[in-house]
Amino acid sequence: MQPDAIYAICGINDIPSRRAMGFHLLVVDDEGGHRPWSIVVVRWGKQVFGYANKCPHNSVNLDWNWNEFLDPYGIRLMCGKHGSTFELATGRCVEGPCKGGALTPIALTVLDGDICVVGMPLVEDDALPNE
Repeated sequence: MQPDAIYAICGINDIPSRRAMGFHLLVVDDEGGHRPWSIVVVRWGKQVFGYANKCPHNSVNLDWNWNEFLDPYGIRLMCGKHGSTFELATGRCVEGPCKGGALTPIALTVLDGDICVVGMPLVEDDALPNE
C-alpha cells in the first residue's frame, strides 16, 4: 500500500447526499499488474464512506441493480442477494446472514471538492491503452 497515493474518483456533488454510488476501478498490484476493484461510496452531507463492493457473507456485489445499494429506508447499505444490512458509517453488519461481520473499509478523503481514494495505487485513465 502506498500511504501517499491519492486519486480523485469523482466530485462530491456527483453523489447526491444520502445516496451511494459504485465504482469499478483498477488497482496496481505489487507486481505492477492491474486487477479490478469494485467499491461503493456513500455520501451523507459532507461525510463520505467507502467500502469494497463485496458482501462478507458470500463475496457477491452488494448492488442488486446498478448503483442500488441502500435499504428501502435509505439508512443502511444492503446486500441485494441475501438482504444483509450494514451501518453506513462503520460497515458493520447489523442484520442478515453475516451479522457481526463487516464490509471492508476503503480510505477516502475530500480534497478541493473531489472524493479521493487514499493509499491505494490506482491505474489512471491516461495510463490505459486505447481500445
